[in-house]
Amino acid sequence: MEPDRIRNVVLVGHSGSGKTSIAEALMYAAGVTTRLGTVADGNTVTDYEPEEVDRQSSINLAVAPIDWHGYKINVIDTPGYSDFIGEVRSALRAADLALFVVSGTDGVEVQTELIWKLAVEEGIARAFFINKLDRERASYTRVLAELKEAFGTGVAPVEMPVGSEADLRGVAGIVTEHAFMYEPGKWEGKEVEPPEDIRHEIEEVHTSLVEAVVENDEELLEAYFEGTMPTQEQLVEGLRHGIADRSIYPVLCGSATTLVGIDRLADLIIRDGPSPLDRPMPPIHGEDEFTCNPNGPVEAYVFKTISDPYLGRISLFRLFSGTIKADDVLGNPRVGANGKLHNLFFMHGKEHDDTSEVSCGDIAAVAKLETVLSGDTLRAPGSDVVIDPVELPSPNMWLAVEPKTTHDEEKLSTALAKAAEEDTALTLERRLETNQTVLAGQGDIHLEMALARMARKFGVEVTTEVPKVPYRESIRGRADVEGKHKKQSGGRGQFGVAFVKFEPLPDGDYEFVDAIKGGSIPKALIPAVDRGIQTALQRGFVAGYPVVGVRATAYDGKFHSVDSDEMSFRMAGIQAVRAAAKDVQPILLEPYVTLKVTAPEAYMGDIIGDLNSKRGRVGGMDAIGRMRVVTGDVPLAEVQRYTIDLRSITGGRGAFELEFSHYEEMPPQEAQKVIAAYQAEKDG
Repeated sequence: MEPDRIRNVVLVGHSGSGKTSIAEALMYAAGVTTRLGTVADGNTVTDYEPEEVDRQSSINLAVAPIDWHGYKINVIDTPGYSDFIGEVRSALRAADLALFVVSGTDGVEVQTELIWKLAVEEGIARAFFINKLDRERASYTRVLAELKEAFGTGVAPVEMPVGSEADLRGVAGIVTEHAFMYEPGKWEGKEVEPPEDIRHEIEEVHTSLVEAVVENDEELLEAYFEGTMPTQEQLVEGLRHGIADRSIYPVLCGSATTLVGIDRLADLIIRDGPSPLDRPMPPIHGEDEFTCNPNGPVEAYVFKTISDPYLGRISLFRLFSGTIKADDVLGNPRVGANGKLHNLFFMHGKEHDDTSEVSCGDIAAVAKLETVLSGDTLRAPGSDVVIDPVELPSPNMWLAVEPKTTHDEEKLSTALAKAAEEDTALTLERRLETNQTVLAGQGDIHLEMALARMARKFGVEVTTEVPKVPYRESIRGRADVEGKHKKQSGGRGQFGVAFVKFEPLPDGDYEFVDAIKGGSIPKALIPAVDRGIQTALQRGFVAGYPVVGVRATAYDGKFHSVDSDEMSFRMAGIQAVRAAAKDVQPILLEPYVTLKVTAPEAYMGDIIGDLNSKRGRVGGMDAIGRMRVVTGDVPLAEVQRYTIDLRSITGGRGAFELEFSHYEEMPPQEAQKVIAAYQAEKDG
């Protein structure tokens, strides 16, 4: 398939807007499937994981190619729930057009606006489909007004509905001013003259389309101001150019479940949608450059990995340059190794069709490249190009995981590593200060689904809990102490004495100063004092957490020519810390995160009140489209399960990001709770 006959379209939008239903409708209309699957029945092509069927909601991106009048449309269905935003970010890299599916009843929701920002960053074209116009309380006029308010004058309606709610019968084309009417259960609209009762509305919407098009063409704009309307041909050409250069965002409409407007959507995608030749190349590292040229060097980007029980690891990739053939050898610069592409195929949900060749601009998959991960570049030998991986969101929820049984313990680390490879929005870390294995992701449902998938695929079950907060300790006071270690047991003894001053170090974690003069401690043994001090500081003064912000100055000591050794002075350093504990005025530090919450303005009062109750400090408020964004610093201990709190406050209409900010001293009453809990655990 030549690049100009390929269309890569990603379906994005808020959860429940009907993205998977549109994918199903497009496949049914194209003859790929013989029945129209539904999310409720759990028989759709793109929601095939058991967890998706159970939840009746997408949790993974999935690819479903269709043929439409000799064009190949790669439809990429994505989750709409905020927990799975990492899947959306990855899918945007593979696409040329982001089709925002908006519910005709719910209108523009928070996830729609957040994904819009990501699509702008990726630099791809955008369009809208107002779905579910057959539902009660659906309103095309209201949603169109919301789209214009949120996304500006580039929003260009190219269709409007004929009929409303249960009486939705068709769509009217604004450019041609013709209507397309649909019989129940039929996907192909019959072109007719529009009903008399909507002609006036068509004229009004036509004016809105004209204004969007002429704003991007100086000649048309000047003629328009002089009273000359653009011709139908000029409108079509202006619309096509505007979509390609990302200044016009066409609005289509209909209903996926009744098939109204689905053929018109597919027609617009192939007629006016951008091809791979129109897409800006992704950001790269390296001196070489490339374009979408079938004869150019191979440059591919892996945007998704899947663990398949039969094929092993499957790598979905978008080919940005060149042509790939089966058994080609490509390099992976991240690991500095080459791999042979034995199994090339096109994914169709969970099914696959083998192929011997992949053309520039197409989306395909390869199996059994075990060192390839999402975000990797596959390139021709000799190329120095590395396609920058998409920036994935920072985690905003954490779970400490422990194996349920001894049998699970043996397989846990492997299963967790494979889960993180398959879903790059998951992160895994071992926190030494709390002795916990922590799995982090984008929310409670994201983590719940990851663990369910891990249990199903790898047979590993775990118990979970909210992780212990990685507190730190520090000091406010000073101490001048003697650290002495002396042990005699009949043979050679141990002897070491170090005099050490401790003081706060405001701008650092730890500093050791060697101020020994006159050889009171031999040079070779002074590092042992440092190691002993660091060992003791890792154990904490009051709550068992590492101590930071300390300068330790060793200025004198004593040694014995026979009994002194490294162990003796290491122990002397440990004893010095213990001796200093009563004078250095230890304090507890807690981690703060910067929290950015996005939600409709109506919820801002409750959100700010909740942050204040969590000891947060609100820094300011901004606007993104119709949404408000409040930013503040909050103790990590208060927001480890904030995804649940925000969902409760906003009814699921809020989203947030957080990132580590700094440590600061805990209020005494809060610190005492942590210290008491530590002592209770230590005592019993």
